[in-house]
Amino acid sequence: MIDTSTIASWVLRHVNPELAHEIAVHSIRSGFAGSAPADDPALTTTALGHSFSNPIGLAAGFDKNARAVRGLAKLGFSHIETGTVTPRPQPGNPRPRLFRLPEDGAIINRMGFNSCGIDRFCQNLSLLYRPASDGTVQAATAPIGINLGINKTGSAPLKDYPALVGRVKNYADYITINLSSPNTPGLRDLQGSDTISRLLDAIKQAHPDHPPLLVKLAPDLSDDSYRPIVNAAINSGANGLILTNTTLARPKSLTSSHALETGGLSGAPLKARSSDVLRLVSQLAHGQLTLISSGGITTGRDILDRLKMGASLVQIYTAFIYEGPAALVRLKKELLEAMRADNISSLAELTPYSKR
Repeated sequence: MIDTSTIASWVLRHVNPELAHEIAVHSIRSGFAGSAPADDPALTTTALGHSFSNPIGLAAGFDKNARAVRGLAKLGFSHIETGTVTPRPQPGNPRPRLFRLPEDGAIINRMGFNSCGIDRFCQNLSLLYRPASDGTVQAATAPIGINLGINKTGSAPLKDYPALVGRVKNYADYITINLSSPNTPGLRDLQGSDTISRLLDAIKQAHPDHPPLLVKLAPDLSDDSYRPIVNAAINSGANGLILTNTTLARPKSLTSSHALETGGLSGAPLKARSSDVLRLVSQLAHGQLTLISSGGITTGRDILDRLKMGASLVQIYTAFIYEGPAALVRLKKELLEAMRADNISSLAELTPYSKR
């Protein structure tokens, strides 16, 4: 039997990070990564009108072009967020642009929304779906989120985001409006409450019927900035928020030689801030928004803590990059152990948030 953990370890040590990522996507797409057993029913939860076999999803950024969705679902993710996809193809920033910080359990990226563009993206997605009797299409895989962004040049957000929603709405179980990547100039400026309201209103006017809409926010906003954003999201009809994207901050605890590379930092160093933002926004939202927590999740206890803070689902990225499919097996086992330790027999008990 092939020891996939040994192979993954060798790749991490010897292969360029971006090449390793491409190898991983191709391997998962081809089915070489295997499949996971059925989840324990105790991990089932509901959110955004869907049932999820467990709360652990894959954050956007791994399968940018929707090439490996079916294979990723087989690994045991409850949902896969694809993208970020942009209206037009673009190469992203110059290489090198992806850096591993293994000493810190972290990654820094300045990819810059490298994307195949919406046309090719939708072609890839169409391979996963089949027509339904009501004229819609149904996925032959786990729930899919689609993360939308704008091009580096020539963008018009109030036109681009509604147009993107129109292209993907029949493929998505939910749609994420990405306003928080640090690697696209001016993108984070769109996180103001007035702009969010105008964006959501423009989408609603162009597409009254659409899947649930979520907005992905940065962890680097001041605490006072979140209240008007939450209010704007609620009043403009957003269904939820993803908290959080990568950070521009560089904690003093970082020891890697890559610690000062520019770009967004993900992984363990983001744990404290991502947790703080979730706790704050959960208190502000009063259960009116579905919250998905991402950033620094490394243990099953982390997951349970985020769910108790008000998240309905969580997403991982860096842990999956470093451990591969074994991360999902470990996290689910640890989550069940944490639940037993806290006398929680089922995640359905964590109402009202886990039911939104």
